Amino acid sequence: MTLLLKSYTASSCLGIGLDATWQALQAQRSGLKRCDFETVTLDTWIGEVPGVDAVRLPAALQAYDCRNNRLALLGLQQDSFELAVQEATRTYGPQRVGVFLGTSTSGMLQSELAYRERQASQGPLPAWFHYEETQNTYSVAAFVRAYFGLSGPAFVVSTACSSSAKVFANAQRLIEAGLIDAAVVGGVDSLCLTTLYGFHSLQLLSAQPCAPYGAGRNGISIGEAAAFALLTRLPQRVPAGAVLLRGVGESSDAHHMSSPHPQGLGAQLAMQGALQAAGLAPDQIDYVNLHGTATPSNDAAEDQAVCRVFGADTPPCSSTKGHTGHTLGAAGGLEAVICALTLKHQLVPGGCQTQTLDPQLHAAYQLVNRPAPLRHVLSNSFGFGGSNSCLILGLAA
Repeated sequence: MTLLLKSYTASSCLGIGLDATWQALQAQRSGLKRCDFETVTLDTWIGEVPGVDAVRLPAALQAYDCRNNRLALLGLQQDSFELAVQEATRTYGPQRVGVFLGTSTSGMLQSELAYRERQASQGPLPAWFHYEETQNTYSVAAFVRAYFGLSGPAFVVSTACSSSAKVFANAQRLIEAGLIDAAVVGGVDSLCLTTLYGFHSLQLLSAQPCAPYGAGRNGISIGEAAAFALLTRLPQRVPAGAVLLRGVGESSDAHHMSSPHPQGLGAQLAMQGALQAAGLAPDQIDYVNLHGTATPSNDAAEDQAVCRVFGADTPPCSSTKGHTGHTLGAAGGLEAVICALTLKHQLVPGGCQTQTLDPQLHAAYQLVNRPAPLRHVLSNSFGFGGSNSCLILGLAA
């Protein structure tokens, strides 16, 4: 079932909203900086969204106050996205608009701060800590639902780095089933100590800005982001140039808790599933936004999968994680919005930070921006545990 991206927005370390995001992509400018977050003392680089700490939630929603929901609100307030959701609510009714979001750590920083205060006082957890509305994985969907006054189905997907790509499929299925007519989808993930120290313990953090597909690449740079899209049924007349969700493919290879299948078999199945759902042949894809985390094993496995799906002559490919860092549970949503921007502006974005390509990788990785006629683009999102999701976006003729 093809759906319309009625509205979309993204905020990351590249900037707040679509204009800032696109300006950075055009300039091949990264938003990564040396890690100076909170009390973290790791030699790594991060993608921090500016201004999150200054965001204030509405008084009636103060129980939801945490970095993750502040970041969500900052994102919702960009690019007239709120107006689009309000219009959909008037058109379909609040009970016919769903909310399906992805996150990895939710409001974990709020818990970290609460336990830090408790440790210092040797007393109970502070009264300001509200687990249900902050640390709880469902928190961000509950907050967005309450913020817009929606009463349709709502849930959060937390499948690591595929989370906010999978929600596009969830929305598609519920709309096709007739349960709703529109959905707010996307993802929000914010920086916290657990994520940074956790990936450090896995020896996956790079001491330099991450370099996807690069020779000598050695790990990821963690970022944060809020990205949203409003999906609706197709109107009777679809405007030329509108961005459409053409297909979604999902798979679970369950190879290992944190490592991908070495030949990328699950990734291959997800890409093939997306092509089948969209009714497209591989040669109809004009650009692939790779998952491209810049770890040796992830990029190598994805490269094998891409080459098996598309053959020796792959479409132009790149990873935008050198621009934004790996935004974990928000990555799928953020990169879907970036793909929508590539369609709108007819530009293949070159990867950022990568200087020399790994000669063992064979997909047509782009190091510089290149104008190109784009009709269909594919976005890959692959998470821990072998959870894979691929989206195909296209332009209406």
